[in-house]
Formats: sequence, C-alpha cells, structure tokens
Amino acid sequence: MINNQRQTPEHLKKLSPQDFLSYGVQDIAYVREIYVDGRNGFAVHAADGTPLSVMDSLEEALHIIRHNDLESAVLH
Repeated sequence: MINNQRQTPEHLKKLSPQDFLSYGVQDIAYVREIYVDGRNGFAVHAADGTPLSVMDSLEEALHIIRHNDLESAVLH
C-alpha cells in the first residue's frame, strides 16, 4: 500500500484552509452550461467560482480557456 502522505509535497501540508481553497485558482477554469435571456450559453468560471465569460458554445468556452493557458473542467 502506498503512503499518500509521502507523495504529498510538504508545502501542501502547511496550507491554511483558506490558502488550500485558493490553491490552483490561477491554473484551472470550469465551464457550466447556463440558460440566459431565453437561450443556452456556456459560462466560464475561475476555479474559485469567479465568473470570467459567457460563450455561445462549449467549443468556444474551451478554446478561450486553452488560449489563456488554463486547465479546463466541465460541470454537468
């Protein structure tokens, strides 16, 4: 059995709960399908939930994430 504590970087063990919540927030964005003004759209949010943009298609949303050197996650 692998000991997960040995594989965790030391700095992660020392993060406060608030720091842990914001860890990676500059690196990850997620896409959520939304319904606005009678039509579907795709909202792009930072990892902490901050709204960044609304696009017409999932492909556009993922493109804008990649264009800004972010990792993407899609919420269903």
